[in-house]
Amino acid sequence: MHVTLLAYTPDPEKTVAAAARLCYSPEGASTLLDGLTQEKAGRFLNKLVEMGHFSPIEHVSFTFAVEGVSRALSHQLVRHRIASYSQKSQRYVTEDAFAYIVPPSVKENSEAEALFHEQMENIRQAYQKLRAMVHQEDARYVLPNACETKAVFTMNARSLHNFFALRCCNRAQWEIRDLAEAVYREVKKVAPTLFGVSGPACVSEGTCPEGEMTCGEFAAVREKFRNM
Repeated sequence: MHVTLLAYTPDPEKTVAAAARLCYSPEGASTLLDGLTQEKAGRFLNKLVEMGHFSPIEHVSFTFAVEGVSRALSHQLVRHRIASYSQKSQRYVTEDAFAYIVPPSVKENSEAEALFHEQMENIRQAYQKLRAMVHQEDARYVLPNACETKAVFTMNARSLHNFFALRCCNRAQWEIRDLAEAVYREVKKVAPTLFGVSGPACVSEGTCPEGEMTCGEFAAVREKFRNM
């Protein structure tokens, strides 16, 4: 898996602070950034979090490119609906030699891994034969969830907070959790205050919503995200 932060709103934390400033002060639109230092912006952001006022953080967005992930992951990713997506098309891009993602549990079992690779090769051969018989857009129906894909996606900061709360959780499926943590590390580099209290729900909300299905590792998870 490889994740790249392609672009993001310039000065994201000042942009959010300016939006919040408009809500809570008589400042005119033309003067919202006047005297708004990074320190003042940080105080605004901390106040927003304390108040639970998250609409101003929707004004900044982040665009990522991701590759080396499976179609199983992309099916989960697009369930986050307040976002924009572009994905490699199996209708137009030939998959004769498709790469595929091998789950860790499969790699840990030599018999399972041998079976997995064998079936991927069988699918490759079936796909190639089908492409000679029907349209490529129909041959793709035989391709597996493990098939490697690439995507570009854009989310605003509020959507990212929700994404992290759900997908950084230990209960999330391993591959999308790896993606969420990689994205988390990227945004923390450019907007550390904006995402200072983001992460799985036990970090961002201080409580676990999983009930009896909780991982029970609150302290370890919180420490992990403090150090990321």
